Amino acid sequence: MKTYQQGWTLRRRVLALLTVVGVLLVGLAVAEAAVAARNRQHTDAVLTKTGPLRVQGQELLNALLDQETAVRGYAVSGDRADLAPYEQGLQQERDTVGQIRSLGADYPGVLSALGAAEQQAADWRRSVAEPVISTTERSGTDAGQALIDDPARQQFDQVRASIGSLQEQILRERESTARNIERTNNLLVLLLIIAAVVVVLAGAALVLSLERMVVRPLTGLASQVREVAEGDYQHHIDASGPPEFRRLAIDVDAMRQKIARDLAEVREARERIEWVNSQLQKQAEELTRSNRDLEQFAYVASHDLQEPLRKVASFCQLLQRRYSGKLDERADQYIAFAVDGAQRMQRLINDLLAFSRIGRLTTGFTEVDLNSVMADVAGQTEAARQYADAELTWSELPVIRGEEPLLTNLLANLVSNSVKFRRPDVVPKVHVSARLVGDEWEITCQDNGIGIEPEFADKIFVIFQRLHSKDAYPGTGIGLAIVKKIVEYHGGRVWVDTDVDEGTVIRFTIPARAEDVEAATADRDEATDAPAGEAGDAPAGEAGDAPAGEAAAGSGTAEREAAAEVPKQPAPAPDGVSVAGDGEADPRSGTTDGMKERVG
Repeated sequence: MKTYQQGWTLRRRVLALLTVVGVLLVGLAVAEAAVAARNRQHTDAVLTKTGPLRVQGQELLNALLDQETAVRGYAVSGDRADLAPYEQGLQQERDTVGQIRSLGADYPGVLSALGAAEQQAADWRRSVAEPVISTTERSGTDAGQALIDDPARQQFDQVRASIGSLQEQILRERESTARNIERTNNLLVLLLIIAAVVVVLAGAALVLSLERMVVRPLTGLASQVREVAEGDYQHHIDASGPPEFRRLAIDVDAMRQKIARDLAEVREARERIEWVNSQLQKQAEELTRSNRDLEQFAYVASHDLQEPLRKVASFCQLLQRRYSGKLDERADQYIAFAVDGAQRMQRLINDLLAFSRIGRLTTGFTEVDLNSVMADVAGQTEAARQYADAELTWSELPVIRGEEPLLTNLLANLVSNSVKFRRPDVVPKVHVSARLVGDEWEITCQDNGIGIEPEFADKIFVIFQRLHSKDAYPGTGIGLAIVKKIVEYHGGRVWVDTDVDEGTVIRFTIPARAEDVEAATADRDEATDAPAGEAGDAPAGEAGDAPAGEAAAGSGTAEREAAAEVPKQPAPAPDGVSVAGDGEADPRSGTTDGMKERVG
């Protein structure tokens, strides 16, 4: 024991090691910070100085070309209006030169080349442009054109050459800065490697020290503690190792003597925990009741707001019909604002009512064929798809347990959103598919629209949250909130898949029926047990026996084949709009894999 007391304690050894490693790492971190700062400076120079300098150099050349072209045009036409580009070019030249001087303040070579280019341009204006303009004004176009000879053109070529020299100088500065960036990057990598080596060596030293000073003494102490834990409360605990472990052994031995008293305290603590659990259960029940009351309040409040709002909207519309054109333009505008506001408020209240009814007014779960649901959705969204020339397709969809009206509302909202948020000049395409993942159906609605930025992937499911103004895309911002509430009511989850290159992909899950899961599991087991050669020898007709989840996984090819086989009965289209794949056949005929609803 005296040896350990006279030597370093475990804490002192560990602190010494960590201090050395910390000093080394802090030094490396400071060096890396300095190198990174230099790297940022060089990078900023490339992005904010040399890059814009090249653009400004080209702008300077364009300004000089405008001046030369304007002088030539004036010498030919004699029309003073043809000199407008010359004046504009002069102003653009002055502005561009000022910007180049500001950006190139740290590059003397660039400023020198700019001065030479300015001198060349000034000489050309003094010896060519201004004489041509004054001669044309005094003596006519023939005299002005006579001054635009080969020496004049050669002088302007010299101006071009000076601008080229300026661009070459800028490029050299840019390449020099790029080399500096490469050097600082290499230095950063070297410093990181050194830091990694320091960490590895420190870790190895720490592991070896812990094995000798911690693991072995602690293992002996643990074996004695296990004897006490097995019921031998009279066993005296001996300790070895660093002073900390000896003190720990004394504390454990004291704890052994207090076990009996502690057991009584544990019983009391268990009773208190049970009481706390009962209180938590009561609070959970209170929270559930509060949520029901809030939903009821939203429903009642929205319902009671309908009557006064309906009266406001009606009288505003009466004002608009009776006094439209009889008052001044501003009064008509104010009335239109009032009517629009009342109508939007009615839509918001109706959407809030629909949102509050989800899960509160229930008809009970039944088996729902999503293919039939998609046929209803196609009918509900037909007008919007006709207007947008949109194409709606879906693969073979499963039968699930749920409420058919809510599921229809869910898919209609997704399809309507996909049609609404379309890209200009691109035919909107919406595809709905499903696959079995574990014991859930994962249903996907994919489109080729404007897409959703990843940072807004969660925000779109919040009620009344909009990412666009109402003038750009109409609506109240509640559709996806309704989707989320319906999905969660059915025991699933919904999210936006951001790993797509184009458009928007929204996925949601619905629990699968037990028989579907069992069938899929059995088919997978059979496929696993069957020899590899038999899979390719199966008759083509047996492909239809695969489970729905596997059929959906390969719906890309099957969709095109099935779409070619399904007979299409054209339906009359309003206002001369042609409709393909939207016949009056039984909706059940749309359940084959690859059913297409094309509005064009």
